[in-house]
Amino acid sequence: MYKQEEIKPYDAKADKGEQVEQMFDHIAPTYDRLNRRLSWRIDTLWRKKVIRQLQVTQPKMILDVATGTGDIAIQCAKALPDAQIIGIDLSDQMLQIAEQKTAEKGLSDRIRYQKDDCMKLSFTDETFDAVTAAFGIRNFEDLDGGLKEMCRVLKKGGVLSIAELTEPVSFPMKQLFHCYSHTILPFYGKLISRDNIAYSYLTATIEAFPQGERMVEILKDAGFAQTSFKRLTCGICTIYYGVK
Repeated sequence: MYKQEEIKPYDAKADKGEQVEQMFDHIAPTYDRLNRRLSWRIDTLWRKKVIRQLQVTQPKMILDVATGTGDIAIQCAKALPDAQIIGIDLSDQMLQIAEQKTAEKGLSDRIRYQKDDCMKLSFTDETFDAVTAAFGIRNFEDLDGGLKEMCRVLKKGGVLSIAELTEPVSFPMKQLFHCYSHTILPFYGKLISRDNIAYSYLTATIEAFPQGERMVEILKDAGFAQTSFKRLTCGICTIYYGVK
């Protein structure tokens, strides 16, 4: 059993889900700009890797968990012209930005967004051909429970594709990333987002999150088979894959 409930953005005694919602509502206006700058726009390439895995199976119904401002959902719609996508998130402010971006790109007929909690998804069993998640599952209070819910709503043979920030394991990138994530990232994040905590919390979740082989075992325990992972950009990001 893996839980990250002890790592919370603000009040150690308050509910984590509510705090994560509050945090993302607060940083939503600057979220996209900060992501691009802090990752030197490499985050867009990481998302493409997630979608490239889906292009093999050509799913028709896709659930994007922790959709944020809709980047994965929008890229899915462009890369998979026959797909319908539902993006879910806890943050109303993030969903509003996602809807605006989607409308501007003329994709509102193929993508819809709703507020939903991955700990108790509102969808029936075996609804989706694919589930995606990019840089959001670190915020789950109960990772095991969230992954089991994602597995539940997948059809038999459906695929899971996850991108998550991870700690590099090799010298010198490991040391460089540690320095960057503990100094530049929280300082610049605070400066732009005006949130004193959010990007320090980001660093804490990266360090605490299970990675590599350990994460693959958690995916297996949640009900996924044919699990695998691939480190990208010297290990700063890792793609995880599984089949129900």
